[in-house]
Order: sequence, then structure tokens, then C-alpha cells
Amino acid sequence: MNTPALETDRLILRKFTEKDLAALLDIYRDKEVNTYLPWFSLESMADAKAFFEERYEAVYTQPCGYRYAICLKQDDIPIGYINVSTDDSHDLGYGLRKEFWHQSIVSEAAKAVVEQVKKDGMTYITATHDVNNPRSGNVMKVLGMKYQYSYEELWQPKNFLVTFRMYQLNFDGNDERVYREYWDRYENHFVEAL
Repeated sequence: MNTPALETDRLILRKFTEKDLAALLDIYRDKEVNTYLPWFSLESMADAKAFFEERYEAVYTQPCGYRYAICLKQDDIPIGYINVSTDDSHDLGYGLRKEFWHQSIVSEAAKAVVEQVKKDGMTYITATHDVNNPRSGNVMKVLGMKYQYSYEELWQPKNFLVTFRMYQLNFDGNDERVYREYWDRYENHFVEAL
């Protein structure tokens, strides 16, 4: 199976390839886009190549993986990314070049990826967002994800304290299931009245 390509009305979701390094650099070098991401912005094509090899190419060798380039159908050039991890968190993550913000592109991509992981047998997904980035939380709500709890984490490698909100969507009707790893790992955790 290994990262099946997906299509929506406007988008192609596919693997990143080495031919996409310039586009990958454009996505990951913008400091504003990367404000709420755990890594520092990329600075060079060498950075992009190393990042591609570590974060994408290595995953694509696994039997199953969900790390997609978000491309507009008109030119098939990556403008963002969307991932679902295959570890126990089944964490959904995404990012988009800022000139494409506020067009529901990530929501459209996320709906397609969620349908794929559900079809492939995942029983739930989670996602987290920085409390200072509520627009990311809006994507989670559009997908039908439910807020579960918040926690504080000293974010590395950026080394500052972040309050995250954790959302979850269960596919199997077990609405009582809550992924508790972050709750258990971080001492300062709580439920907000949202």
C-alpha cells in the first residue's frame, strides 16, 4: 500500500520526491508558516534535501505511511503537506504556504486523508495545536474531531513552553477512548472549558 496517492476536487495528495526539493524548501523556510511547528525553518537546498531524506524518504520505505505533499491539480507542485503518523498517537499534522491560507485547502486535504486511514483500518486519529494557533484547531473541528484535554510541553528544539490542545476522532464508535499519552507524560495537564 505505502502512501496511496489521493485526489480531491482541487488537489492531488502524493509522495514528495527528490524533484520537489525547491517546493519543499519554499514550504519549510517561511518563518511565519513554521511558527507553530517543532523544527526551525529550513535555510538552503541542502537543508531541504536532508529534511526530505529524514522526514519523507525514510517513511516511504515502510510498508505503510501517510506523508503527503499537497499539490494543486493545475500544476502538481507541492504547496503544503499533510501527515498521519503510524505510531500509537495516529497524529494528524499539516502545513501550508501562507499565500494559500484561508481557502480551505488543508481541510479538503485532511478529509481525504482521514477517509483513507479510516478505510485502511485505523480506529482513531489525534491532533494537537498550540493555543495561540486557533485556526489549526478549526481544521480539527471541521473534521469532526473533539477536544479532549490540554497540556504544557517544553517544546524542543525551540526550547519554549507551549500549551497544546489535543483533539481526537474515533472511527469505530468507541467515543470513550481517549489517547492519554500526553496527559500522562506532561505534569501540567488540564481540561479547558471551550
